[in-house]
Amino acid sequence: MADLSVTVDGLKLPNPFVIGSGPPGTNANVIGKAFDEGWGAVIAKTISLDASKVVNVAPRYARMRATGTDEVLGWENIELISDRPFDTWIAEFKQLKAKYPDRVLIASIMEECRKEAWQEIVQRCQDAGVDAFELNFSCPHGLPERRMGAAMGQDPAILEEVCDWVNSVARVPVWAKMTPNITHIEEPARAALKAGCEGIAAINTILSVMGVNLDTLRPEPTVEGYTVPGGYSCKAVRPIALRMVMELATMMYGRGAGSVKPDGEFKNRSLSGIGGVETGNDAAQFILLGAGTVQVCTGVMIHGYKMIHDLKAGLSAFMDKHKFTSIDQFRGKSLQYFTTHADLVKRQAEAKAAEKAAAKGMVTKDAAWTGDGFVEQSRKLVAND
Repeated sequence: MADLSVTVDGLKLPNPFVIGSGPPGTNANVIGKAFDEGWGAVIAKTISLDASKVVNVAPRYARMRATGTDEVLGWENIELISDRPFDTWIAEFKQLKAKYPDRVLIASIMEECRKEAWQEIVQRCQDAGVDAFELNFSCPHGLPERRMGAAMGQDPAILEEVCDWVNSVARVPVWAKMTPNITHIEEPARAALKAGCEGIAAINTILSVMGVNLDTLRPEPTVEGYTVPGGYSCKAVRPIALRMVMELATMMYGRGAGSVKPDGEFKNRSLSGIGGVETGNDAAQFILLGAGTVQVCTGVMIHGYKMIHDLKAGLSAFMDKHKFTSIDQFRGKSLQYFTTHADLVKRQAEAKAAEKAAAKGMVTKDAAWTGDGFVEQSRKLVAND
């Protein structure tokens, strides 16, 4: 029987499925609903000290559907972080930890580039009882105008400095959430880990324009006739997320014996995978590429909190199929199969040569020699007859 429980940075989760920061964790009521349904952990919607600067608009979502169906493939949002007062969040964190003392509650935090602000928000949240932090260095829209979110995450030097501020006062694990809107995601991740973060979360949404309405000629989602590029999520981003998780895991853990990159730089740190997860099989792919936990946000907005039951059943079925009894037994197992294009060419040439030799009756393995055919087998290996 598959055991879905995981221990990550000392945090014990009943399963690896985590509510990702966003609308599904927007207040104590919905966070409690997630715990009641059985999610492994919840990351609350990102908060800051001064919510008065956060002003959302409506509409703020746009969706891409499969042609001729209602299936949602892509989801764009121009939503900002929480607009609820910081003191309200502190009260709700205390309320949630009192009601669910054994469940993992993670605060997602974001601030401007001021040491005193980052350290104040960390100290006040952990005093309220949160179990860990996720540092939002990756929101792609709105807040970068204030040099927050992705504006920090795209600058490894600034990111490393902020992570150092946080880790100098944090008493609980700290994850840094990476932006995909960068050429080499390993660089800011490496900076965060060097500054003492226990883990990396990736990816946040991809900066996008969902489309243009061909009747009105206005881009979507349209607010008073105008819009801004927003964050793209849902199953359409999963291949990109898998690639970036693979790159991060390779940097952190290496790829195993026989790999072109056998050695990892941060083998004892954690990785949380995010991007288009809607089934247990989706989650299995992230875990095979090195993730220890898997976050779901847009999926909850489409399918609801009860999807956790199908997620757990699907992952358990995958594990039973392969006779895995724990998450750690297959975490990172597929990293060893990534290599260079030159190595692919070499491997294919060797395989074709072996096939050709076998077709001619040439012995390619010692075990293939036979007593009655020994002379003929020897003759076929002669090159100059």
